[in-house]
Amino acid sequence: MIVKKTPLYQSVDMRFKNLSKYPNCTHIITQKDNSQECGFSLALHTNENPKSILKNREAIQQKLPNREFIVADQTHSDHIQIIKTSHEQGWRELSTAIEDCDALITDQKGIMLTILTADCVPILLFDPKREIVSAVHAGWNGTYKKILYKTVKKMIDEFDCNPKNIIAGIAPSISRCCYEVGEDVARYFFDDELAFDIVGDKYMLDLPYINQQQLLQAGLNPKSIELSNICTACEVENYFSYRKENGCSGRFMSMIGLSI
Repeated sequence: MIVKKTPLYQSVDMRFKNLSKYPNCTHIITQKDNSQECGFSLALHTNENPKSILKNREAIQQKLPNREFIVADQTHSDHIQIIKTSHEQGWRELSTAIEDCDALITDQKGIMLTILTADCVPILLFDPKREIVSAVHAGWNGTYKKILYKTVKKMIDEFDCNPKNIIAGIAPSISRCCYEVGEDVARYFFDDELAFDIVGDKYMLDLPYINQQQLLQAGLNPKSIELSNICTACEVENYFSYRKENGCSGRFMSMIGLSI
């Protein structure tokens, strides 16, 4: 994982080493910046001042000019949408976001697929052979529904991708150290005893690990999967964390697209 200071106002963004090797792929994971409006949140759906959020989004556009940004209405589903046309969706208005969707795939250049999170797991995928990109949002429910595994399978079925060629980056999210859940949630993952630690009557669930396992089950090469190893709750000064901040309104954005 590479952390780089770049002029999104004065904010910082991080990038993956594996994805950064490919000039035909562009990706960014933004970070919190409390010197900027709304901490440089990029979410229009959390009742922040829309003008402030749009100002922050405009900073992203200045960094990545001549791109069309795609935003989904994330619902913790296993619904996957293939983006077939190059036009903006959900970037300036919530009403134009892709409805009820948590994974985006495209082969179109000039598009940036985006995911908004504040603890859930964002995953970025790229097949350099077929030139296909995907952005996936996986909370515990989406992880249980195997949205990441299904997204890889969709890339295989729709675009003839070979999973051995797919590069994956698992971006910052809440980790095993901080993600305490009850048995009502943990029981969905009892088939893998490495997915959690038991502390008293609570379970410390490891969503990045579980999603990594889904990528392996889908056929990815282990060396092609890069984890950020950043816990949003531990590093709340750099990333929004719904858990740590007791229900924050801010969201950071993970995005990926084919270079123009």
